[in-house]
Order: sequence, then structure tokens, then C-alpha cells
Amino acid sequence: MWRAPGLVTFGAYDVILGGPVTAPLDAMGAFEIVLPATNAPGMNPSGWSYTVAEQLAGVPVNRVYQILLPAETPAVDLADIAPTDPSTPNYVAVRGDSAYEVAVKNGFTGTVAQWLASLVGPQGVNGDQGTPGTPGVVQSVNGQSLAAVVLTAADVGAVPATAPGAANGVAQLDASGKVPAAQLPASSGGAVASVNGYTGAVNLTAADVGASATTHTHTAATVGALATTARSAANGVASLDASTRLPIAQMPTAVAKNTWTPQSLGFQAWSCDPAHVSNPTTLKAAVLQRIYMSGINITEPTQVNRVVIFARGWAGSTAVPAARFYAGIYNESGSRVATSGLVSSLPAAGQIAGTAPGGNDNHIGAVPVSLTATADLQPGRYWAAFLLSAGSATDFYYMHVQNESPSAPANFFLGTAFQRAWCLNSQASLPATVNQSTGEVGLDPAVMALAMV
Repeated sequence: MWRAPGLVTFGAYDVILGGPVTAPLDAMGAFEIVLPATNAPGMNPSGWSYTVAEQLAGVPVNRVYQILLPAETPAVDLADIAPTDPSTPNYVAVRGDSAYEVAVKNGFTGTVAQWLASLVGPQGVNGDQGTPGTPGVVQSVNGQSLAAVVLTAADVGAVPATAPGAANGVAQLDASGKVPAAQLPASSGGAVASVNGYTGAVNLTAADVGASATTHTHTAATVGALATTARSAANGVASLDASTRLPIAQMPTAVAKNTWTPQSLGFQAWSCDPAHVSNPTTLKAAVLQRIYMSGINITEPTQVNRVVIFARGWAGSTAVPAARFYAGIYNESGSRVATSGLVSSLPAAGQIAGTAPGGNDNHIGAVPVSLTATADLQPGRYWAAFLLSAGSATDFYYMHVQNESPSAPANFFLGTAFQRAWCLNSQASLPATVNQSTGEVGLDPAVMALAMV
């Protein structure tokens, strides 16, 4: 198929040409086609080439290439001008001006023959012939200066042709590229005297080597294992669900069932069940630059990406634009394991669809603060941290446990000290590490939780 530009016009002749031209092969695999020259005068556009696309049955990759058909060459054979090397890129066979055409453009007048004749000038003067020198001679070969040097294999660092297969020589390789057996050292191993006490032509059975016959059927008990039917069965073994946890149905009755858990309300864990907290009669606003630390116990590997605080009055950053916040998680040793970074915008509390007007209108409910990355918490004790770093003393009111006293019920422990409710004052951001022994426990603890949204 031959394709010119979308539309070619010859204004002087009122002729318009468009679309590709297909040239099918005849029974001899040849074709003949008449096409406009690519440099025909009065053509619009000009300076283009034909796109030739071969479509041959049985050929996995057909070629596409560009060809010029100048008017100076009215008949061409495609086999003479098509590219033949598949490693070269497709190209446009651009025809340049001949030397004669260049001369005409530069002012020459006359025919081609006259121009060729103008190139012939008078014969020049013969130059002087120099005297040939004497041929040189080799001074030395591999350090030998003799009239007739004969080099040996040792002179050129080679193995003599007599060395292959000879004593103190080199090994040969056979037709398969391996060393022949005759050139291998003799084996030092001895013959087998007996096998399992047998001599002669020995045929061993399974019993001879202490093995079971191939027809023997092994059971779990045979190999000291439990049958698969023991999973979840009485006197058997417990199974794990798809999340690698023990199903609640296999837990002993001593474990509480059908109770409100953090997961029941969309959290991963919480500092305490808010339903067990007496509703405070006094509003408490977050103290500016005070980090509130609320203890959370993690009993199984848990992923979280939000720290959530129970707000009792937060209208959102649109209403309180100057407020700035931080949230994070610290492990029991006091190292920060997750942070939100500086947060300049938090949604208003109580705006989840379905919240009653009392919570929605008074901006009461969960306020999640996104962490910069998901935290993988392993079993252990942690603190959720919340900080109002900038704003005013009445920007954020929080739900709290009424125990503003050093004898707060949350801080009741034995063994390793772990204060479930404490704070750090005069903090502009969350430090990399904290120390509970330097904190303040005389405060009303915030109700906080962790979530994976």
C-alpha cells in the first residue's frame, strides 16, 4: 500500500488526489503502479514522501518505510530502492542536487555536456621523481639478533605441539570435549565385598534397609502427629481464623462475650470505655501547649493510622482557624512510634451521618487526627498523645475523667510503673522521647482511642 499526504492538489490542472493506493501482487508476485512524482511542479503540499506499507501473508513482521519518487527517474524497481537491512531504521531516501544542478544555481549556463567539458583543464607539469631508499631490516625477534631467526614454542610462551597426551605435557580432549579415560588417574577405591551382609547379586527389600513397604499406609498417629479432624474438636487443637486470630467460639467461657469493645464502635483500642465515665458537669478546655497522655493496652498485633480524641466542644478549623494540633503514639519506654506532624485543620466533632442533633449541634464526638504513616503496634502498653500547640485557652473542649488529683484512679499499679493518665506542660510539639517520671498527674484525663480508617 502506497500512502501520500491526506490530500494532494494540482491547482494548474484542477486535479485533486487523496487516499492510499493498494497494489496487489499478481501470480508471479509482481505488481506495476503509476504514481505522481513526489517533486512534481505545481503540487500542494510539496516536499513529501510516500509511506510504503508491506502486507504479506505468512510474514510475522511487515515493513513500513518512506520512499521518494522524483520525476527525473520515471521508472523504478521497488526491489532496488526498498531498505533491505532490518537492523537499520526506516529512512527517507532524499535525493540531493547533482553537481551540475549546483553549478546552474551558482550561475553556470549551458548543457550537462558543456559543464563536464568545463571541468577539464590543461595538463600540469610533471613533478620530480625521488630516489627510492634502501629496504630496512629486522634488528631482533623476541630478543634474538640472528641472520635467520627460528622461534620455538617456548620463545612465544606456547605449549609444544608434541605436549598433548605426552608425559609431563597437557591433557587432550575427545570429540565430546572431555578428557579421555586413558588420561585419567587410576581409581584408588576397592571393590564392594558385601551389601547389608549379602554377597553375589544382591537385591535389597524395604525390610533390609529398615523401611516400610510402598504399599504401607501411614496415619497421623504413625508419624506422631495429630489428624486434621482434631482441629476445633474436643480434646483436639484450636484453629485460627483468616486473620490468624483465635475464634471467639473456641475461647473459654471465662472470657466476656457480647460486650462493648473498641472494635464494636469503630476503634482498634481505647484508653477507657466512655460509657463507664461519669458525665462531667464542668467543661474542660485543652490547656494550650499541654500534651495529654492516655494509656492504651495492646494485646495483639494491631495496625492504626488515627489518634482519636473525644471532644465535648470542637466546632472545627473553619470556625477556629488559628488552632494547631499534634497527635502521636509513644511506647512504654517513652519512644515516639507514630506522629501526625503539625495539623492545621481538623473536622468538627459530631458530624458523622446519623449523629443525633444534640451531638451534631453541640459539636460532641470523635475527632480523628491522621498519622503520617500506618503504625504496626505489637503487644504492649502505649500512650496516645494529643496537643493543642497554638490557639487560645477555649478552642477545644474535651471529654474527661473527673479525677483531677495526684491520686487519680488511672494511676494505680504494681510492678513496672505505668501511669495511664498524665501530661507534659510547655510543649510546642511532640518530642521524640518522653519520661513519665517528669510528667504531671494532677489533671483530668482525656478519653482517647486509636483507629484504622
